[in-house]
Amino acid sequence: STQPALTEPSNVLEGDSMDQDVESPVAIHQPKLPKQARDDLPRHVSRDRTKRKIQRYVRKDGKCNVHHGNVRETYRYLTDIFTTLVDLKWRFNLLIFVMVYTVTWLFFGMIWWLIAYIRGDMDHVEDPSWTPCVTNLNGFVSAFLFSIETETTIGYGYRVITDKCPEGIVLLLIQSVLGSIVNAFMVGCMFVKISQPKKRAETLVFSTHAVISMRDGKLCLMFRVGDLRNSHIVEASIRAKLIKSKQTSEGEFIPLNQTDINVGYYTGDDRLFLVSPLIISHEINQQSPFWEISKAQLPKEELEIVVILEGMVEATGMTCQARSSYITSEILWGYRFTPVLTLEDGFYEVDYNSFHETYETSTPSLSAKELAELASRAELPLSWSVSSKLNQHAELETEEEEKSPEEQTERNGDVANLENESKV
Repeated sequence: STQPALTEPSNVLEGDSMDQDVESPVAIHQPKLPKQARDDLPRHVSRDRTKRKIQRYVRKDGKCNVHHGNVRETYRYLTDIFTTLVDLKWRFNLLIFVMVYTVTWLFFGMIWWLIAYIRGDMDHVEDPSWTPCVTNLNGFVSAFLFSIETETTIGYGYRVITDKCPEGIVLLLIQSVLGSIVNAFMVGCMFVKISQPKKRAETLVFSTHAVISMRDGKLCLMFRVGDLRNSHIVEASIRAKLIKSKQTSEGEFIPLNQTDINVGYYTGDDRLFLVSPLIISHEINQQSPFWEISKAQLPKEELEIVVILEGMVEATGMTCQARSSYITSEILWGYRFTPVLTLEDGFYEVDYNSFHETYETSTPSLSAKELAELASRAELPLSWSVSSKLNQHAELETEEEEKSPEEQTERNGDVANLENESKV
C-alpha cells in the first residue's frame, strides 16, 4: 500500500514577520482568522491583490456598521430588561406595551371571574338577598371590565367589591400593587425612550469631507462641525480615532486597530463652545499617524477617521453623542473650508449653504516628515555659521599657496630692491 504524499497548502503566509514554529517540517497551515480579519489582511499577506472597496466602521450618519453574531449568552439581555426594552424599535416597544397591560387585565379578570364562580355568585345574579363578592358581576366580560377599572383606578361606581368577600379584598390589594409596578415600569420605559437624545444628534452636523492643508506653517488635517439648533450643547468635546488594520513586528494581525488622533487634548482645544460652526484641526507632527503620509500615498491607504462629538443637551441635561467618519476618498489634500460666518447689522449670520464647501489652496504634496527634513536642511547653514567661516578662511589660505611662481618672483624681487635701497 502506498501512502498519499503530503502536499503543501496553497495558502501559506509569506514574509519573515509571519514565520511560525511548527512541528511538521512539511506543511505550514494558515491560522483560522475571523471573517473581518481575513477580509482586511495586509497586501503582503493576502494573495488577492485586487482593489476592493473600503468597508466603513462607522457610517456617515453615525451608526456603527457592526453586527453581533453567535451570541450564546442571550440571558444577559434579560438581566437588564429595562435597557433591552428601551433599545428595541418603536413597533416592538409599542407591541410589548399593549401586550403587558392586556395580559395583566385578562389575568386578573380571570381570577375575579373564578372567585365569583366558586362562590356561586353566577347562580344568584337576580337574587336581591344574596351578597356577592362584586356587585353586578355576571360573567367574564364584566369581570374583565372590573379588572380594568381596578388597575387603572377609573372607578365608574357600577361594579363594587363588598365587605363579605375576604379573598376579593386580598386580590384587590395584590392587583393594586402589581398594577402600580407595571405602570411605573412601562411608563418609565416609554418616557426614557421618548426623551432619548439620539434625535438631538440629528441637528449636529459634520462636513462631508475632511481637508489637509497648511495652517500657521504646519500641515494640518481639518474637518468642520456645527449645531443647527439655537439651544446649545453644554460641555461639548470632540475626539477622533483612526481605524486602520495593522500587523505587529511579531506577526500578529490586528484588524480595525484604533489610534487616537490629537485634536487639542493637551491644549484644551478639544473642549468646544459650539455656538457657530467650528473647524477642528489636527496638527500632523511626529506623534501623528499621518506623519509619513504624502498626497500620492494617501489614496493608497485603507483607513477611516471616526470623529465623535459629545455634550449635554441644554434643554434636558442628558448626554448626547454624534458621530461621523471619513475614508480616504473623503479626505481632500490641498483644500480649505469656505467661511460661513458673516457680520450683519448687530449680529453674526451663519450660511449653512456653504457649510460643506471647500476651495483649493497651495499646499505641498510632500508628507509632514519630508517637509520637516527640508526645513531642517534649510536651517543648516545658519546653525553652522561658525564652521562656515572657518572653512572660508581655510579656502583663502589654500588659494594663496597655489598662486603662480611669477607672482612669487615679482614679490621676491620687490623685497630685494627694498633691501638694497635700505643698504644704500
